[in-house]
Amino acid sequence: MVRCITVDDEPLALDILADYVAKVPELSLVASTTNAIEALTMVQNGEADLVFLDVQMPELTGIQFLKIINGRCDVILTTAYPQYALDGYELNVVDYLLKPIAFDRFYRSVQKVLNNKAPKIPLLTVAQQSDAVDFIFVKTEHKIQRVDVDDILYIEGLKDYISIYTATERIVTLQNMKKMEDILPGNRFVRVHRSYIVALDKIASIERGRIFIEDKVIPVGDTYRDTFYKYIGDKNG
Repeated sequence: MVRCITVDDEPLALDILADYVAKVPELSLVASTTNAIEALTMVQNGEADLVFLDVQMPELTGIQFLKIINGRCDVILTTAYPQYALDGYELNVVDYLLKPIAFDRFYRSVQKVLNNKAPKIPLLTVAQQSDAVDFIFVKTEHKIQRVDVDDILYIEGLKDYISIYTATERIVTLQNMKKMEDILPGNRFVRVHRSYIVALDKIASIERGRIFIEDKVIPVGDTYRDTFYKYIGDKNG
C-alpha cells in the first residue's frame, strides 16, 4: 500500500484528489492538507511514500518543498502553471499534472509510481556484487536480455530508465544508476557524472573534463571529478 499526502491551498482541489485516491486500491490517503509545513514534517518523519503537491502555495512553494525533502519520497506535482514543469523534472518528480486533472491522467501518473515500487527481476543471479561478474541480465520491454560485461561501453541514466550502450546496440531497461553502480564490477566501471557510468577499459582518451569512448563524448561531473581523476591516477600509479 502506497501512503499518500495531498497538499494544495485550494480545498476543492484536495477534495478531487481525495476522491481519485480512493478509487485506486493500492493508494492510502494518510493526510490531506492546505498546510505545506505540516506535509513537510510528515515526509521528513517518514510518514508518506507519495505526495501530490501543488506548486503555488503561500507558505512554501512546491519547488521549495521538493528541494527540502531531497528525494525522501515520490512526488507528483499538481498545478495550473505549466511553466514549472522543467523545474519539477530537474528535481526528479514522477509526473506533472496540469489542472483541471482528469482521473485517467491521474491514474497514469500513479501507475508510474506503482511500477517503480513493484518487485523487479534482479540484474544478477550469480556472483552478485563480485568483481568476477562476466554478465548481467536486464529486463527490456519484451524480454530478459543477457548483457556481457565486456561489451559495455558506458551507461546513460535518464529519468525512469537507463540505456546500456555496447559497440553494436543500445539496451533500455527500467533500472536506476545507483543500482547499476552497485552491481557492476567496481574495478572496471566508474561513475563520472550523475547520468553516466563508463567502462574504464573502453576510454580512448580524457581531455578538458571530457571522456572519449568511440564516437561518444561524456562529461565528467563536478561532483565526481576529484574521485575519478584520483581513481585513474591510482590505476596508473
